[in-house]
Amino acid sequence: MQNILLVTVDSLRADHVGYHGYDRDTTPYIDELSARGSRFLNAFAHVGGTRFSFPSILTGVTPMMHGGHERILDSQTVVSEVFHEHGYRTGGFHSNLYVSGAFGYDRGWDRFYDSAPDQSNTARARRWAKTNLDETPIFPLLRRVYNFIESSRGVNVGSYHVPADEITDRAIEFVTEHPDEPTFLWVHYMDVHHPFLPPEEYQLKFRDEPVDDSDSIQLRRKFIENPEAVTEEEYRTFIDLYDAEIAFNDREIERLVETVTDLWDDDPVVALTADHGDHFLEHGYFGGARLLDVKTHVPLFVTGWEEAGEHEELVGLADLPSTLLDEVGLPIPSTYQGHRLQQLVGDAEWPREDVIGGWIDDDGTETVGVRERDWKLIQRSDGSDELYQLTGDSEERENVIEDHPDHVRRLSHKLDRHRVRVEQTRKEGVGRPEVGEDVKQRLRRLGYDE
Repeated sequence: MQNILLVTVDSLRADHVGYHGYDRDTTPYIDELSARGSRFLNAFAHVGGTRFSFPSILTGVTPMMHGGHERILDSQTVVSEVFHEHGYRTGGFHSNLYVSGAFGYDRGWDRFYDSAPDQSNTARARRWAKTNLDETPIFPLLRRVYNFIESSRGVNVGSYHVPADEITDRAIEFVTEHPDEPTFLWVHYMDVHHPFLPPEEYQLKFRDEPVDDSDSIQLRRKFIENPEAVTEEEYRTFIDLYDAEIAFNDREIERLVETVTDLWDDDPVVALTADHGDHFLEHGYFGGARLLDVKTHVPLFVTGWEEAGEHEELVGLADLPSTLLDEVGLPIPSTYQGHRLQQLVGDAEWPREDVIGGWIDDDGTETVGVRERDWKLIQRSDGSDELYQLTGDSEERENVIEDHPDHVRRLSHKLDRHRVRVEQTRKEGVGRPEVGEDVKQRLRRLGYDE
């Protein structure tokens, strides 16, 4: 049985990857590795965000299905479960708590590392304060003090994620224990997600002087809280740090792939993608933009096939788990909504015409979107809809919803059909996960809403 390695990188925009045309040398190894396989140049997350994308990457569905992205995985089958049931040794290593055991992603793994709760002294102090002072006026004051310290002084109050080199070490150790057993290995790197704290040697690839961590954390706060005041020099610094994190991850991905390939003594199937991109003030704010291309367009390639090449057709991240299972002849669960990318590689008819996804906010506002090659429609239950003609407006600057009623109707029908499919998967009684204050604090520090 052939070994499978799935690598995902948090927040990696396609347009900052070398083989997508980026003019900086951020991804030399990714570029070289992807050239051995099939590159899917128009791959998109169904919604740009970790908690929306991993239901697609690991369970083959779009975010609103089976009760929605905020629910505990229930009737979905995690791809690791299929590999495990058919004799594969399975290991998953990451530190994004939206993909933790609390959300049901720990099923089907022989070893699953999602990073322990923050055990720093400051984190323990916050836990005590949350438990003992939450109902008093003191706790909101302490939270404001924490935010002020990070904003004004750039102090990192507690950890954000486990760095790439430690994640790589853990994954290699897992493979080293039983290199002769067929293995499905998933590794997710968090470093490209802000705050950007890259090692100095990678910063110096893109700038003359390194930025210390406190300045980087403080700059990140400014992007979040006061984006209109960001100067051109600060913007360039921020991009330098982002690119340095990508370069750091590229080197760790090289170490991971080359080491486990030697340990396995064969050429594994290697798939690499990102859960989403990122939004750097293109529309006047940082983050957000969950259905715009800066947040949804991601790199995706698969090696280990006899044929190599580039494919321009639209691909959704929900296509990935079906592809991995099919490549080693394993059954694809009936709940999976994606298509097998082997159809593209083999020049068969490709059924995907669009990428659809959506979510419901805590206030009940539903947002759904459909992206075709030339058109994108975003609908919200509050009526603030958007239509973009992508052929002439690739940066999605001009909302032309009043000018093209025929396209609005056509794309609205697609979204209505998607809503029907979503409703058909809904189950009562599948609740939100119970997560502690440790988890909530770490998600806040990464800029996530709870």
